[in-house]
Amino acid sequence: MQESNLSISIAHLYPKLLNLYGDMGNIITLIKRCEWRGINVEFEQINTGDCIKNHDLYFIGGGQDKQQEEVAQELYSHKDELTAQRDEGAVFLGICGGYQLFGHYYQPHDKDKLPGISLMDAYTIAGNKRFIGNVTVKTDFLTPNTLVGFENHSGLTYLQGETKPLGIVSTGHGNNGKDGFEGARFKNVFGTYLHGSLLPKNPHFADMLISLALEKRYGHKIELEKLDDKLEWETHNSLIDKPY
Repeated sequence: MQESNLSISIAHLYPKLLNLYGDMGNIITLIKRCEWRGINVEFEQINTGDCIKNHDLYFIGGGQDKQQEEVAQELYSHKDELTAQRDEGAVFLGICGGYQLFGHYYQPHDKDKLPGISLMDAYTIAGNKRFIGNVTVKTDFLTPNTLVGFENHSGLTYLQGETKPLGIVSTGHGNNGKDGFEGARFKNVFGTYLHGSLLPKNPHFADMLISLALEKRYGHKIELEKLDDKLEWETHNSLIDKPY
């Protein structure tokens, strides 16, 4: 099938509340990398009170605790339909606060536990130290095998069961500053603390997400046309193991 005949649907969850540190750049990257290949993009922003339709790829960004509290109950009301979408192969990418809500819960300091939607087997508790700085992650599912980004969080995320990390931290703190892991993945669900934005400087990861979303829609793997990513890779490589 020619890429010019392909379509992909992308949903941005709660952009009015969860959109810190340039997270919107991830949506721009996904859309542009599709358009540059002639892939039609059906895009929808979903805010509080909106229905959630079936999409191939869902993105949710990060936010402060107040905004995360506003989103948590609303997102939880869609837990069953989003879980069904996960099990049908839909792709999910969550950054920071959105990542935390993909797990079972986030426990803030001196406040009620915020329910997550359990798309992955993980949980988060508030820590006393803020992790800030550049991060480099070594993965076992990408080529090249590095991810780079910028973390700014105090939440401590712990993975369980069949949920795997995105990779091992070589620079930075990652999920909790203890186990050496950064991010999480289960089925086609991915979570990470990497802002920056993440996808502009990690084009191989962006393309993997697009490929998985196309496979969900069309039922088979589709090889993407290569793009001229010289600038993206110069940026990526300049940040590998660069301390803050």
